[in-house]
Amino acid sequence: MRRYLIVDDNAAFAENLAEIIVDTGAEASVAHSGELALALAQTTRYDALVSDMRMPVMGGAELVHRVRAIDPGLPAIVVTAYIADNELETARREGLLAIFGKPVPVDRLVALLGRARRDAVVAIIEDDAALADNLTEALRTRGFSAVTASSLADTERLGVRPFCAIVDLRLPDGPDGAAMHRLATRYPQLPMLVITALETPPPAPTAGVFSKPFDTAALLDAVERLYASGRG
Repeated sequence: MRRYLIVDDNAAFAENLAEIIVDTGAEASVAHSGELALALAQTTRYDALVSDMRMPVMGGAELVHRVRAIDPGLPAIVVTAYIADNELETARREGLLAIFGKPVPVDRLVALLGRARRDAVVAIIEDDAALADNLTEALRTRGFSAVTASSLADTERLGVRPFCAIVDLRLPDGPDGAAMHRLATRYPQLPMLVITALETPPPAPTAGVFSKPFDTAALLDAVERLYASGRG
């Protein structure tokens, strides 16, 4: 049975969401503070975390970071009434499954929880913001979380270890292929799928090369195979 951790200082929202989740046949624990959520995460293995962003004492970004220290593979969704919140950038570096604005589309949230996968963060290294967003959404439909970087500098600031990476060979602040070398140094043996418009071969071993414009479904299938092989 799947188990979820719901964290929100709005007790009515948290309890209502938990009841809806239980009606789907899953289990839900409710915490009204980050401190209580951390205590629960130390004793129970959850399939996903849903946290409000703005809470007293400990906000959602800090909570996701600290929960990941306890359970690195836990998928995380944050909900917020403040989409422009600067703290969201901090949370995104943790590799979120999704961000939902309030009022929360509960049906979509519950459906996404059912697809959420543990240990399933994909790093997307791509300076085309629209393409990175499209890949993030495509991965989400299959239950994968994503953390993105648009430059070599951003690549150095990834806040979570991915299980694989989708890497553009050309970024604006370094030589072609430099992002692959940075990732290989930081995460030895990390499988990398290359997306590129260049005709030159990648400078390091890859798990696959996809020439732009590429078939997104084929790329997702490659991610699926890497995920399955890592859990075999």
